[in-house]
Amino acid sequence: MHYPENRELQEVFERIESCLENGLPFAIYRKPDHKELLAVFQSDQELVVSTDFTERGFVFAPFDKENEAVLIQPDEIWKGEFILDKPPINSEISLDETGKEDHLNLVKSGIQEIEKGRLQKVVLSRKIEVPITKNPAQIFKTLLHHYPNAFGYLFHHPKVGTWCGATPETLVKVKDRKLQTMSLAATLTFVENEDPKWGSKEIEEQQMVSEYIGDKLAHTMERLEIDEAESVRAGNLWHLRSEVRGTMLADLKVKKVINALHPTPAVCGIPTGEAQQFIQANENYQRTFYTGFLGELNLSSQGELSLFVNLRCMQLEDDKASIFVGGGITGASDPESEWIETQNKSKTMLSIL
Repeated sequence: MHYPENRELQEVFERIESCLENGLPFAIYRKPDHKELLAVFQSDQELVVSTDFTERGFVFAPFDKENEAVLIQPDEIWKGEFILDKPPINSEISLDETGKEDHLNLVKSGIQEIEKGRLQKVVLSRKIEVPITKNPAQIFKTLLHHYPNAFGYLFHHPKVGTWCGATPETLVKVKDRKLQTMSLAATLTFVENEDPKWGSKEIEEQQMVSEYIGDKLAHTMERLEIDEAESVRAGNLWHLRSEVRGTMLADLKVKKVINALHPTPAVCGIPTGEAQQFIQANENYQRTFYTGFLGELNLSSQGELSLFVNLRCMQLEDDKASIFVGGGITGASDPESEWIETQNKSKTMLSIL
C-alpha cells in the first residue's frame, strides 16, 4: 500500500520497518476520531521505565501494576496526516472452538466465587494464537482503516516485544488538572439497522463499574460528574459507556489517580484486588500487557496525559499473533453466552489479520 501523494507518510512507515529490523524502540499511534498520526522514536535499545508518570514519552504499562511501566523516550517525534481508505468488506471469519471447555470451566469457577460472596464481578479472558502473513506495519495500517474511532497503535521494544491494537476504552485524560475518564462495560453484537437491546445483566454490570470509579476517584477530586450510560459502537460490537469528568485537587500527584483507576473494573473486576488474585490464579496464561494501559505522557505539556486501556490488541511474534479476548462475569452470567461473547470479540482482531 503506497502513498505517492504523501511521501512523508511512506517514509515514516519505512522508518518503522527499519526500527523493527534493527530492534529500536518506537510507538506510532492515532487518537480516536483523529486524522493525525504520531510516532515517538527512541534512539537506543535501553529499557527505560516510568516511576511516577511525570516523565515525558510514550508509556506502555502491564496489567499487574507490581510490574514496571515501559517508557519509549521521545528522542524524535513525528506527526503527519493519515488518509483513510474505505476498508475492504470483511470476508466471513471462521471461528475455532479450541479452548471452549477450558473457558466454560473458568467462567463457572468465576460464578462460584461470586456466589460465595468473595467477588461482585470478575473479568476472565483467554489467548488465541493464529498464524500471520502480514508484517506489523501492514497490520497496523489495516487496523487504522477499520477502526477510526478507536485508539490505534503499534508499539515495539526489543526487550518487551511488538504489540498492536485498536482500543475503545480511555483510562484517563488529564489537562490543566481537568480529568476525563469513562465507565465502559457490557457487550452486544452489532446488527445493521438495529438498536442494541440491553438486558438487566448488562445494565447492572455497567452501573457497578460507574459506582466503583466514582468511589475510587471521590477523594482525589474537587468535583466529579458521571453521565448516564449510553450505547457506543466499537467495530462489530456495542458497549455501554458513561463519561466521567472531574477537577483534580491542587496538590494531587497523577500517579495516585492512575493507581486509583488501574486496573479498571471493566478489565479486572470488583473488588479489583480480589478479582486480580483470582485472575492470576485461574487464567491459564499471563496477561502481561493485555488490559494494561498505554499512551502519551507529558508530550505536549507537563501534567498532560492521554492514556488508554490495552484492549482489542495482539502481540506479534515472528509468524504468529496472540489475540486476547475476555468478558465480565457476574452472578447472572451464563457460561455458554460468555464463550459466544469472546468469540464475537475475537472477530475484531481476526478481521485485521
